[in-house]
Amino acid sequence: MKYRKWVAGVVLACSVISLAAAQSLSRSSRDQYLPRLGDIMNLIQVQHAKLWLSGQAKNWDLAGYELLQLRQSLADAAIFYSGLPVDNVTTLAQPIQSISDAIAAKDGKRFASALTELTAGCNACHASMDRGYVAIRMPADKPFGNQDFRPQGR
Repeated sequence: MKYRKWVAGVVLACSVISLAAAQSLSRSSRDQYLPRLGDIMNLIQVQHAKLWLSGQAKNWDLAGYELLQLRQSLADAAIFYSGLPVDNVTTLAQPIQSISDAIAAKDGKRFASALTELTAGCNACHASMDRGYVAIRMPADKPFGNQDFRPQGR
């Protein structure tokens, strides 16, 4: 009998969750969450730092993942905020490709050079938007003490 009550409770909970999910999907687009540009840029800053740290640790799998995340966040910023000058975002394509190539080659020297170029592009974008006071640089220390950036055994 206890088992039946437990199963009934689980079925009821799943139905409520399904109903809530269906209702949230039917909301109009004006009710959907749109991340603030500052939130996206903060995420990009974290991804930039993790990209650098993973490259320094020669963890090329993690570096590739972080680059993919950073690229997607930049795309989100461009899509969600049409006021951003397109040139500012598209000029980052070359350094991003150079980083990708360096990751594929597992070339730490090319990686560092390409990431320096990307960082300069970020700062140029900030300056063009009268936000030059937001100056990005390579991390001086490891702010993510809870993540091991070294390659992990498989």
